[in-house]
Amino acid sequence: MYHYVRPFSGDFPFLKNLSFDNFKKQLDFFNKEFGFVKKDDFVGSFTGKTPNGIVLTFDDGFSCHYDFVFKELIKRGLWGVFYIPTQPYIQGKLIDVHRIHVLLSKHSPKKLYDFLNDVLDDSFIEKDKIKEFRDKTYTDQKNDDYTNFIKKTLNYYISYQFRNNIINLLMEKFIPNENEIFEKFYLTKSQILEMHNSGMVIGSHTVNHPVMSKLNVQDQESEIKDSFQYLKGVIKSFDHKTFCYPYGGFHSFTNQTERILDKENCLYSFNVENRDIDINDVKSRPQALPRYDCNQFPFGQVSQLE
Repeated sequence: MYHYVRPFSGDFPFLKNLSFDNFKKQLDFFNKEFGFVKKDDFVGSFTGKTPNGIVLTFDDGFSCHYDFVFKELIKRGLWGVFYIPTQPYIQGKLIDVHRIHVLLSKHSPKKLYDFLNDVLDDSFIEKDKIKEFRDKTYTDQKNDDYTNFIKKTLNYYISYQFRNNIINLLMEKFIPNENEIFEKFYLTKSQILEMHNSGMVIGSHTVNHPVMSKLNVQDQESEIKDSFQYLKGVIKSFDHKTFCYPYGGFHSFTNQTERILDKENCLYSFNVENRDIDINDVKSRPQALPRYDCNQFPFGQVSQLE
């Protein structure tokens, strides 16, 4: 699992990205130690084959996935699965989770924490969510206390009724050039189509990148169905349908989410669980396949921002 793969940029001095040089070194390491699963063999594993090797996945539809990742994979004769949230193409703005990334990549967490505390009202917080998510989120990340507070509060604890407005206030205060950043932040529709036509797999990462377990069934269905529908309009046809849970972890989705994906004829979905995929996963729970973070291997040491 990868997110930001790009060279260091002074525009985002605190961004937790994997450098492009280390990405290439990691691909060399994977090739030497494990090899890569061919796309047809991986898809075939859901009807009986059992291939061994690495499958590469990339979340969030960032522009760096075309500028650096896609071009490197083509050069090496490799493929990857790219999970795209569709809201940016519909509304023409950054998704809230990525606005949080941008805030933390450009400003000290203490400064953001102080401002957030001033604008937060206790009534905005879903108290039951603190108990539900406190010990299950960001446990593998080396965040300071201020960063943890910001990310847990804005991604998990706050009611979605108030979240966007609070993030709007933060962005207005700290990121005056949000529209400029948006223009270069995501893959374009033509790049998505080119990647699909060149053998990459394009999958759904919902519309708005919510914590699915916080939504009712109807809203979960909309996030999944609408995102697939939009992607179908961009690439016209799927080799197969695949999905990736925003944030990931078993706390981030429900059994109902998996049933919706089954009804949508989604072949497989990726969770975040640090272990190999085995044949039992493929046969009995294809909508919650385990997946390693890239930082668990040599040359991949980077903290997830989500």
